[in-house]
Amino acid sequence: MSKQDPLHGLTLETLLTQLVEHYQWQGLANLINLNCFSKDPSIRSSLKFLRKTPWAREKVEQLYLATDWQSQNSHESEDKAALSARQIWDAASSKIAGK
Repeated sequence: MSKQDPLHGLTLETLLTQLVEHYQWQGLANLINLNCFSKDPSIRSSLKFLRKTPWAREKVEQLYLATDWQSQNSHESEDKAALSARQIWDAASSKIAGK
C-alpha cells in the first residue's frame, strides 16, 4: 500500500491563503525569505512566483506540513515551524554529505 500525499487535493492557493491567515505576511517572510512575502505581498503575485519556482513552492509546502494548526499563538507556531524547517534542512544536508 502506498503512502498518500498529505497535500493531495489542496491547491497552492489554498495552502498559501491558510498560511497567510495563520502567520500573516510578515510571519511568512520571517520563516521563508522570499521577496514575494516581504515586498508588497499579495496572494496573486506570490502564486505567480511560486508556480514558476519549484524550490520556493517546496519550502511553502514544507512549512504548511510543519505548521501547528491547533495553536492560536502564531508566534508559537512560527517557532515550531522554524525548528521543523531546520530539522528538515539538517536531514537533507546529512544525506547530501553521505553521512
